[in-house]
Amino acid sequence: MAEEASAPAAGTEAPPGKMTMVVGVDESEHSFYALQWALQHFFPPGQPQQYRLVVVTAKPTAASAVGLAGPGAADVLPYVEADLKRSALRVVEKAKGLCTQASDAVFEALEGDARNVLC
Repeated sequence: MAEEASAPAAGTEAPPGKMTMVVGVDESEHSFYALQWALQHFFPPGQPQQYRLVVVTAKPTAASAVGLAGPGAADVLPYVEADLKRSALRVVEKAKGLCTQASDAVFEALEGDARNVLC
């Protein structure tokens, strides 16, 4: 899923003197509120940006979403995978819409459990 992020993972190092801020988002309104808060407090419009913003969302694997559903689970995995991919892309697009004032923003949708993707 990393290939569908707006910027490649390679070369994501911040320029010297510029720290990187990572914000994890999911489909919840709480996570988008947290992103808006970070933007308002650390990326005010019209001021030089001291941080580089990386917005990350985690897309669970289809197998983890289906779980132990039995022998018919293999038939639905492609549909679940497509739905999870669409969901992650919606999250990234909504985050892009909020991050208009952060000129140095990178958006990534990574596959895996959120606790492992963000750490």
